[in-house]
Amino acid sequence: MKVISAIESCRTAALGGHVARCEKCAHTIIAYNSCRNRHCPKCQGAAAREWLAEREAELLPVPYYHVVFTLPAVIADIAYQNKAVVYDLLFKASSETMLTIAADPKRLGARIGVLSVLHTWGSALTHHPHVHMIVPGGGISRDGSKWVACRPRFLFPVEVLSQLFRRLFLEKLIAAHRAGELQFFGNHTALTQRKAFTAFLAPLRNSKWVVYCKRPFGGPKQVLRYLARYTHRVAISNRRLIAADETGVTFKYKDYRIEGPGRYKTMTLPAHEFIRRFLIHVLPSGFHRIRHRQRLPRRQHRQSARAAQRAYLPNTIRRCKCKYRCAACTRASLPMLRRPHDHHRDIRARRNPALPSERANASDQDRHVMIASLPSPRLDIGSFRHRRVPAHASARVDTTLALQINACIFAHRSAKPSAHAPSACDSFKGYLSLRVTSPSARPDQCSNPHS
Repeated sequence: MKVISAIESCRTAALGGHVARCEKCAHTIIAYNSCRNRHCPKCQGAAAREWLAEREAELLPVPYYHVVFTLPAVIADIAYQNKAVVYDLLFKASSETMLTIAADPKRLGARIGVLSVLHTWGSALTHHPHVHMIVPGGGISRDGSKWVACRPRFLFPVEVLSQLFRRLFLEKLIAAHRAGELQFFGNHTALTQRKAFTAFLAPLRNSKWVVYCKRPFGGPKQVLRYLARYTHRVAISNRRLIAADETGVTFKYKDYRIEGPGRYKTMTLPAHEFIRRFLIHVLPSGFHRIRHRQRLPRRQHRQSARAAQRAYLPNTIRRCKCKYRCAACTRASLPMLRRPHDHHRDIRARRNPALPSERANASDQDRHVMIASLPSPRLDIGSFRHRRVPAHASARVDTTLALQINACIFAHRSAKPSAHAPSACDSFKGYLSLRVTSPSARPDQCSNPHS
């Protein structure tokens, strides 16, 4: 199977890798490549962090609610044999339920946005399909002129959500059965007949479907952090694994039927049973487990954010329109990250206004730009030992080289030179000073000991 093969080969020599070696002590590190499979518990960590940062940036200054729609165990058996169809119906029925109730004037009378994430597992790796939702506590009015807020600490009645979700899902499931989109195997082979399938679903029309809807104690960011753990992996992470030996695989799980510290337990499964439970949650190829409904364009998102801010936070300081966040915006200032091809675009902005900009003083301006540039600690001076400025070139040092030079100076700033010889950083600084101040000097006239 493709998923198992990718997980077995992940970060091994089968996928190749790269070698990093220190120039001083010759210490070597071998880092193997990852499989980048979305079901692998070791991969996609950076992608999950990026997804979390993007979602947190989209949050409005309003209360949010955590909503969970769960399928009954009887439907879960059908979903295991028809993953793509039933999981898609779960997404559609749950989102339509929220949008329909929110558009009802008796409830809210507004258009809301929904972020849905599919989970198909329980804490013990059992098949337990459900959808997590993050819903704002309000929406935009029908005419788009104002923000309509829900009641304090209350979004929608759970009973109403459960009944509508049950009706919509069963209607869509029956329609899919009539269209021949469902397949049945094993004990459910008889459900291919319409009468048998209708009789099979009859008890579900009067049963209670579980819907959870509460405002999270830690805010929406707490829910996003919980969902981000499994947006780019499936079922279990490595931190939950305790041991793996001849007796089986031991991992931690949470028993939700128990309150308090006693709900955290350990479970040991045989290796084949652990693998079987993990493979239950492999999604069909091309299936999207994260979906948005009525996601606003960027312009309308800013308008709704301002409307929500006026409704909930009338005295909040508005964020300034500067390119980078600053202390005046009540936000921490961020370091400026530069792309390799951007070093020529803002060269004028980094010049020293106190120095004249004539051609005769170009070297002074270049020296100021070189000193004011941001250092990069990943570069090393050893890679620039034999690099010189050509004799026919002007004194205007290239900005990319200036960044690299300044990084070397920064990396060796705290190093202590030996008593009998100057450090590489000092001699390199002297060499650069000669290059900048004497554009007509030849390479053989420099006093760099490393040249």
